[in-house]
Order: sequence, then structure tokens, then C-alpha cells
Amino acid sequence: MDASDGSSTVGRVSLTDQSRPRRRRRPLRWAAGFLVLIAVAGYFVLQRGSNGGGGAPYCTASVNAMGGGKGDSGQYYEMSTEQAANATTIAAVGVSKGMPDRAVTIALATAMQESALRNLDHGDRDSLGLFQQRPSQGWGTPEQIMDPVYSAGIFYDRLAEVKGYSRLPLTVAAQKVQLSGFPQAYAKHEPDATVLTSAFVGGGHLACTGPAPTEPGDPEKVRTELARLLGKSGLQTVQTAPEPVASGDGGEGGDGGGKAAAESEVRLVAKRDGGEAAARAGRVLAQWAVANSGGLSIARVSYAPHLWTAGKDGDRWQEKGPSGSKGGNNPDPAPAVPGEVRIFVRG
Repeated sequence: MDASDGSSTVGRVSLTDQSRPRRRRRPLRWAAGFLVLIAVAGYFVLQRGSNGGGGAPYCTASVNAMGGGKGDSGQYYEMSTEQAANATTIAAVGVSKGMPDRAVTIALATAMQESALRNLDHGDRDSLGLFQQRPSQGWGTPEQIMDPVYSAGIFYDRLAEVKGYSRLPLTVAAQKVQLSGFPQAYAKHEPDATVLTSAFVGGGHLACTGPAPTEPGDPEKVRTELARLLGKSGLQTVQTAPEPVASGDGGEGGDGGGKAAAESEVRLVAKRDGGEAAARAGRVLAQWAVANSGGLSIARVSYAPHLWTAGKDGDRWQEKGPSGSKGGNNPDPAPAVPGEVRIFVRG
């Protein structure tokens, strides 16, 4: 029988019977779903806004925004602390090798596509690490490739061999190094990689959330990592203060009785007459220290005229003057002078 014949209802439901209950229930379902979404979103906002409530720490790279916070106008890129540590390592290696900002952007965009800025121990066939480099294709041993400093360094070495790479479209330059099966995939990461480069090397900032460190760190490990990042560039000298210094947090993070925790200082001093190359190295290594603050128990980073303190000031960089000066309500107790980066590790 023709389905248009209304004389039979076998196997069919009347449109009238079908539509009435749905009209009554659908708004209720939508409303319930909307309330659930609001509740879930509110939960994550609260978790992210207060790490003391158990939210995972995260980092925000910002350009044209005072202090590196998301509340100001500007460009932003948010990532986990693991991703930030890897991204700042890639940038620092490039700066130490004397590579221009364009090369740093190409490297960051490549790692964003290949690994999402994670140091992966797996991949397609024998691909490994931040750039998914293959031991079988001459990129190094698995142990070497899993070292972010090494993997970033060899990427830059091969990029430098590409004639005119800085004038090529980013995806073309990256593909000439990577020989990927998806050569156009790098292009979509260029805007975000540009923000990261500006935040690390230019006039922007990286700010990371998280509580002040409660466990003592190892200043020698910090010094060693900085020396590895600098390589043979000589752009910065890594120094370790001989004596612990008092915490600049007014007793927070101490023993609970108002006594300030001791901190060990690792200081970077720019090469004399190092010019803009040394200044770039100082900027990116200050951001690297912030990105690695959780893993290395770094409590403060002072880079003139700014100060970043773990778990304070909304986790943002603050422009502060010397202690006792007119530099604000919370002056820097141990300010870096121009050409210095002062990193304080919890003792």
C-alpha cells in the first residue's frame, strides 16, 4: 500500500502522536543539558583559577600584555608546563646557536605538529621525541633523540643547510628538514608558533601557575641545564652564589613559623659587549626558568626590571624596583641589574 494512504497505520506512527510528547520534553532536555555544561565549565574554571584547589598548573605565553597574564589585551597561547618546558628549550637552543627568530618559529611550529610539544617515546615506525626524528634515518641514537637539547640542536643544524629557509613559507622550510608525509600540516601552527617566539625571545612573557615550591631544589642541576642550553655560545656566564639567601616572600614557604625559607641563587651574566645576541639569550633563559619552576623548585626569577614569583602576584611578571625604592608595594628584594638573570632555587 502506498505510504501516502492515510487509511492504514500499520508500521507507522501518527505525526500528531509522535510530535506532541517531544515538544514537551525537548526543552526540558536542553535545559538539563545546558545546566550540566555550565556546572562542568564552572568546575574547570575554579580548578584552573586556583591551583590550591587541585587544578593542574599551566602556562600562558603572551605578547603585548603586561606581565604575561590573560586578563590584558594581547595575543596568547596556553599550554601545559611540560609543553612550556619543551618549547622554551627549543627556543633557547636556537638562540644559543645564533639562529634568527624565523628559525625559532619554524622549529616550534614543527614540534607542535610532530609531537604537540611533548617528548614522545613512540611514533610512526621508529620516530621519537619532540620532532619525531628517526634513528634509522641518521638523526642520532634513540637516547640522543629523546634529549630535547640534542633534538632541537640537530633540527636547527639541518634547517641551516636549507638555502634561503628564512624566505620560504614556513611549511616548505619545515618539510625540507622533516620530509613528512603531510607536508602542508605545519602551516596551521605558524600563528601560535609566532606568539611563542615573541613571548620567549621578543618583548612578551611566559607566566606559569602553580604553588610555591615546598621541596628543596638542586641549584647545581639548574646550573648544569643552563650550561647545556648555552652550549659553546659564550653569550651568558652561569654563576652559583656561594651562600644561600633569604627568601623574598616575607616568610611564605618557610617553616610555618614565619621564618623565611633559604634559597640558593643561580645567576646568568651576559657576555660583555654581547649586544642583542646576549640580551636574547637572557630573555629566553628567564622564560625557561619560569617554565621549569615546578620541576626544579625555582621560587623566583628576577630579570630587570621584572620579577616572577611562584604562587604569588597571580603568577604574573611584576615590574618592580629595588628593595626600599619607589618600585611598588612589593619591591624586588634581590633585583637583577641589566644584563643579569637571577634564579632562586628553594633550599
